Amino acid sequence: MTDLDFDKHHLWHPYTSMQNPLPVQAVSHAEGVRLFLEDGTALIDGMASWWSAIHGYGHPILDAAAKAQIDKVSHVMFGGLTHEPAVELGKLLVHLTPRGLEQVFFSDSGSVSIEVAIKLALQYWISLGRSQKSKLLTLRKGYHGDTFAAMSVCDPVTGMHHLFKEVLTKQIFVSEPQTPFGQPLPAQELDELRATLAAHHSSIAAVILEPVVQGAGRMYFYSADYLCGVRALCDEFGVLLIADEIATGFGRSGKLFACEHAGITPDILCLGKALTGGYLTLAATLCTPRISSVISQDGGVFMHGPTFMANPLACAVAVASIKLLLQSPWQQRITGIEAQLQRELEPCRHLASVRDVRVLGAIGVVEMREAVDMATAQRFFIERGVWLRPFGRLVYLMPPYLIEPADLQHLTQAIHQFAQSVR
Repeated sequence: MTDLDFDKHHLWHPYTSMQNPLPVQAVSHAEGVRLFLEDGTALIDGMASWWSAIHGYGHPILDAAAKAQIDKVSHVMFGGLTHEPAVELGKLLVHLTPRGLEQVFFSDSGSVSIEVAIKLALQYWISLGRSQKSKLLTLRKGYHGDTFAAMSVCDPVTGMHHLFKEVLTKQIFVSEPQTPFGQPLPAQELDELRATLAAHHSSIAAVILEPVVQGAGRMYFYSADYLCGVRALCDEFGVLLIADEIATGFGRSGKLFACEHAGITPDILCLGKALTGGYLTLAATLCTPRISSVISQDGGVFMHGPTFMANPLACAVAVASIKLLLQSPWQQRITGIEAQLQRELEPCRHLASVRDVRVLGAIGVVEMREAVDMATAQRFFIERGVWLRPFGRLVYLMPPYLIEPADLQHLTQAIHQFAQSVR
């Protein structure tokens, strides 16, 4: 039995069936923006490994950080112990994130950082003697992860977790924003949110949303004015605001954090994906002193503690990744990627198979009129030397920031060819 045969029969890949699995490709190594398959095929990666490998693969600075740390200590429990990489990473995050976020809780993955955020919000109100504030209000078409609390705030109808809707905690949903990014928000677009908060704020612990960019549920970029309005309404009705920046953090939207487009500070902020430049799994949940002081009053403790939280190896690479980003011309790179995506994806808009084309920062989206057959699409793209993984009707790009224009053009041309091929 070959390795691929074993993989097919025994390894369960994400979002796939064991009886009729999607085809998988065996990667032998990766370098820069390219994945090299065992058969010698080279693929330009347009996904940055689910949006995390912002510096590409095999970056010497990140490699060196991992090697240096593994010679010291690769892991140690964070209960009762600390270490330099965690402290240095915490300092960076407090300094760089929106002002007022001063406490950092490390965890294993983006979904877990959402679980932590939700528990923080719930425990905050419990500590204030207001345990009836136990619901979350969120936007339709959102996506926040695959664990149980995270699934409960994903769209229960159009999201990928609708199979579980009968067993998930019932949350409160309002319509997703409709005004595109860069356009002024009509006042009435906040009417539903205002009415819902007015009616239910006594039972709502927090509003949770993806700022400016609704990611895996919709790949839509909405007006920053909407985010400003949400912050104001949360303050008016005494509800916390959780910002899920797992996908948008560290420059992807054109700002270091998407909340900066609106100039707001959430009460709780979730980070992941690009935190370590795609090297190791690590996430962080930040909150304001108001939340931590309430939870900690009278000797209270926050009841969460992942085994691998603040893993020294991951923290060391995260520090190196953030410093590498800040020392690079990342804003210039993102601006260049955005302009090229706008220029080269726009012709797709005129194809009969295409419903819309959207670009923001280093994110390019071609929305098809019909759902894409994943297996067919993957074969099509691999034959053209690119790695893209569409979902639903969405064919999209989130490349590493250091991608060269010629490689990005190869990706955009492949998407245009694919859209042309769909009848």
